[in-house]
Amino acid sequence: MLAYIIKRTILMIPILFGITVLSFGVMRLAPGGPAEAQMEFSARASAEARERLRKLYGADQPFYKQYATWLTKFMTLDFGEAFADGRKVKDKILERLPITLTINLLSLGLVLLIAIPLGILSATRQYSLIDRFTTIFVFIGFSTPSFWLALLLIYLLGVQWGVLPISGIQSLDVTGLSFWGRLSDRAQHLVLPVFVSAFGGLAGFSRYVRNNMLEVLRQDYIRTARAKGLPEGTVIYKHALRNALMPVVTILGLSLPGIIGGSVIMETVFGIPGMGQLLYQAVFSRDYNLAMGILVPAAFLTMLGNFMADIAYAFTDPRVRLK
Repeated sequence: MLAYIIKRTILMIPILFGITVLSFGVMRLAPGGPAEAQMEFSARASAEARERLRKLYGADQPFYKQYATWLTKFMTLDFGEAFADGRKVKDKILERLPITLTINLLSLGLVLLIAIPLGILSATRQYSLIDRFTTIFVFIGFSTPSFWLALLLIYLLGVQWGVLPISGIQSLDVTGLSFWGRLSDRAQHLVLPVFVSAFGGLAGFSRYVRNNMLEVLRQDYIRTARAKGLPEGTVIYKHALRNALMPVVTILGLSLPGIIGGSVIMETVFGIPGMGQLLYQAVFSRDYNLAMGILVPAAFLTMLGNFMADIAYAFTDPRVRLK
């Protein structure tokens, strides 16, 4: 088992290196640069001023020199400074990260809390009314664009009915509220973003659980457990559910990067100062340091999620360790 873990860990190093090269190259393939983005609306900006900015940001150097400089800093966990305001990229990320983590972890918890029981119920009552309802719900969830759902809820619940706030993470007068008042205000601001983030995932996870449960329930050991006279609840929740949830672990692992970088649309629509909005602003302002400071950790989280899923599989199925 230890040899398998070491092999998988070593394999992550060249993959991460390749991801950094591709991300760095794609960012620089985009038209324009940080100097052009900052002076786009400045009619009096001279060519000399643009060239000075290019030298300041290192954009006048060859690609390999720019990448070597960035990689040297990154190896020491120095993400550089943001081009827009000169602040440390690490500080800007740490400032926004708690907000994105809160929203995405709440939405992930909501997804698991509802999707697992819904998937089990749908699988154990195949072709019933509840199964047909979840099938329709899945199609709606997969086909509904998150930005459209967000705008619809903003219009209905915020503009028309005025029951929920539609922008930001807190009200302007929050400083004058008590602790419980601030907590209530924050919770009201989180309702719409958390629901929109969870809606699509809820449909997908419930379907994964249903399909895996149906496959496990057809296995011989499940029929043997029922033949022994075990209660149906014990068969479902003790023998079948554990194996049915193993493929879901992989999907959960792949959901990790969404905690950091998957909230671009939602945070932009709701005006939430999180990592998604920060990445959106960095890309459009050609802020290479800031964009790479978000993209590379997100890629690392993707690899970490796969790694954790592989380790979980190896503990469950010894045959995986021999591959």
